[in-house]
Amino acid sequence: MYNYSTKKSFQLINVLIIFFNQYFCSMENMRLDRVSKLLQKDLGEILQYDLKHVTKKSMVTVTKVQVSPDLSLAKVYLSLFATSDKKTLLKDIKRHSKEIRGKLGFRIKNQMRVVPDLQFYEDDSLDYIENIDQLLKD
Repeated sequence: MYNYSTKKSFQLINVLIIFFNQYFCSMENMRLDRVSKLLQKDLGEILQYDLKHVTKKSMVTVTKVQVSPDLSLAKVYLSLFATSDKKTLLKDIKRHSKEIRGKLGFRIKNQMRVVPDLQFYEDDSLDYIENIDQLLKD
């Protein structure tokens, strides 16, 4: 039914499809990485300098930002230091998320069309590492 040249052309088409899928998927991942790094840098500066009335004397660090593939949602992971009540501070930051999103939109207006919705989470990886170190010392 198929001759040799038809089989070869189908194989070539399949190889090209696989190559283009891998290439464009990696390009998409590179784009998401660039966007997440941009958001991480700008959100860190906003939380450090522009929102001192929210963070007060505590130190807030943006450890990671995960962006959805359609760039509509950003999960922001925060490390909270020099505070006695981390949950209250995280609630205050969540309460001011619209203000943070507005300041972020002003900063990234030339890089992105739409500012993603922000969801804030506490990053407890440093506490986990500290706990493991303590267990290893004992």
